[in-house]
Amino acid sequence: MSELSTDLELGPVGQEIVYENDRVRVWHIRLEPGERQPLHRHDHPYLVVAVQGAKNVVQTVDGVTIDADEPTGGVVYRDPGAVHMLTNVGDTTYLARLVELK
Repeated sequence: MSELSTDLELGPVGQEIVYENDRVRVWHIRLEPGERQPLHRHDHPYLVVAVQGAKNVVQTVDGVTIDADEPTGGVVYRDPGAVHMLTNVGDTTYLARLVELK
């Protein structure tokens, strides 16, 4: 993880926690076209389930840009530790459930 990330104010992983117990936390994520999720960090491994897919771009805290197209119904697993923000660069609303594994 970059030293820069320790000085940054980070936002939440999603807009709302829709379910949580001692094993998982489930976030609701909604991004309109052109909307950006704030810089945030993932402290747990997680799955992203695209309820309504979109063309997204991930920008890391170090300035690296990664294409992250997420088709409707797609599922992606990611390891913890990432500090990044997500931007919907497409023309459709992005809806997802992000499931953190505690």
